[in-house]
Amino acid sequence: MSNEATTPGTAAASAAPETPESAGTIASYIDHTLLKPEASEAEILRVCAEAAEYRFKSVCVNPIWVKTVKKALKGSGVLTCSVVGFPLGATPTDVKEFEARGAVLDGAEEVDMVINIAAARANDKGALVDDITAVAEVVHEGGAILKVIIETALLDDAQKVLACEAAVEAGADFVKTSTGFNGGGATAEDVALMRRAVGPDLGVKASGGVRSLADAQAMIAAGATRIGASSGIAIVKGEQGSSAY
Repeated sequence: MSNEATTPGTAAASAAPETPESAGTIASYIDHTLLKPEASEAEILRVCAEAAEYRFKSVCVNPIWVKTVKKALKGSGVLTCSVVGFPLGATPTDVKEFEARGAVLDGAEEVDMVINIAAARANDKGALVDDITAVAEVVHEGGAILKVIIETALLDDAQKVLACEAAVEAGADFVKTSTGFNGGGATAEDVALMRRAVGPDLGVKASGGVRSLADAQAMIAAGATRIGASSGIAIVKGEQGSSAY
């Protein structure tokens, strides 16, 4: 998997791999993440430098840091990723649209949005589709891709499937397990469930609690095509990370 931007809807860029990756190649799966609200500019720049050194897929940050990250990563081949409706998803759709448009205009090539979790728990697929579609259209108009965070820890299996189906119907490019802020995190079982729900052509991102090479390999074996982690360096070194995300 290269560090080139993924074309929305491209099956080859998102299909589940057949075998777990080694430490030497797993970096290209990793969104190197710093979403702490108290993160400083110095910390953001350090994460960018690490991502360029280890050749991670992207750096994922809160919207206020997108311009900083885009500038710091220029020429590195590492993508700039940001979040929308994060971490609760409980903002109106037009606000998510506005936030997504701003992130893309600032340079984000990937956007990770949180769904309307209450709608998922109420089994309101129509509300989910409407929410995701609106953001997907804005993101795709800007040439970026959309990952949809379904927050697996707050849903039962039927609701997880419903949210994944809504993401497919709405034209998202990935589904993603967790924010890392609302309890729980990625499990191989949830990744496998999500992979079955979206089929072979959508990306599946495992995030929340992926702290080691073994964790990452288990997620990829279950069907993940992207790993969100703040322990990326530990993962590629075969060590044990300590961060919750």
